[in-house]
Amino acid sequence: MKIDNVGRTVLYKLLYFADFNYFELYEKSLTNESYKKLPYGPAPNHFKLSVDELTQEGKIKETELKYLDKSKFHYSSLIKPKYSFSREEKEVIDSVINKLSHMSAKEISEYSHGDMPWRATEDYEIIDYGFVFYRDPEYTVRVYNDSN
Repeated sequence: MKIDNVGRTVLYKLLYFADFNYFELYEKSLTNESYKKLPYGPAPNHFKLSVDELTQEGKIKETELKYLDKSKFHYSSLIKPKYSFSREEKEVIDSVINKLSHMSAKEISEYSHGDMPWRATEDYEIIDYGFVFYRDPEYTVRVYNDSN
């Protein structure tokens, strides 16, 4: 499936929400990636390293498209990906893709700015996964029992 609006910015946010939603549900990271609070929203720390490695291995292609004074990066798989996600991992990934992948880079960046982990983190610092337990209802993916 190809979704034309998914460039680097959208991909950053999809990865972030997949990881943080999974953490909220299962209290462990999906990817073990760390994310930094940047002006346009959360970004994975090791994305470039991973892209470079996958490109060198001939598994993906990164294409830079110029738009006026900005660049947009697209990623294409050159081979059929091999993965072994658990049912729970796949459900979280699919849920994030279904809910957010239609958004433009600007829309998903603005949406990510409302998520508590991003809001609670100082600029350019690593985002603490534990902040997912303080999310507003719009972002929460876990059902909490309010009875004490």
